[in-house]
Amino acid sequence: MSQAATIPTNSAPYAELPAINQQLFEAKAKKGLTFDALAKELGKDEVWVASAFYGQAKFTAEELQKLSQVLGIDQSSLSGALGEHWWPYRGLGPTPPSDPVIYRLYEGVMVYGHSIKAVIHEKFGDGIMSMIDCKVNIEKKPDPKGDRVLLTFDGKFLPYSKW
Repeated sequence: MSQAATIPTNSAPYAELPAINQQLFEAKAKKGLTFDALAKELGKDEVWVASAFYGQAKFTAEELQKLSQVLGIDQSSLSGALGEHWWPYRGLGPTPPSDPVIYRLYEGVMVYGHSIKAVIHEKFGDGIMSMIDCKVNIEKKPDPKGDRVLLTFDGKFLPYSKW
């Protein structure tokens, strides 16, 4: 990717993000880095790093320092905006979502949600799949009819408490 690469931070979804998050995306684009490359630098998963760029996960002080070095963003700016005092406000955008990719994920839950829930209960009992203790993996799966997206949610089962 070119050193002159930019992203349109004045349009959705970037325009709705705080300035420091926009700065993260701009620096990533200018450096030509992928979320996978940044994840390797931070010792994290690429989906988690992307989530943190969108303000949906919290970087540690050490991760902010590493990002500062890798992206060339002033450490005090990152720590000042995303440091110990800052906490994510999770959930972005309208419901239902208007972006086609996000809408298809939403549609998948709307169409298969009750079926998935029923199978989880049959296999695990009464409880939920944690999205806090969850790993998300995205793979490209070759297929003769066209590449497929393999999306895995690996969440811890949490049984409901009885008291």
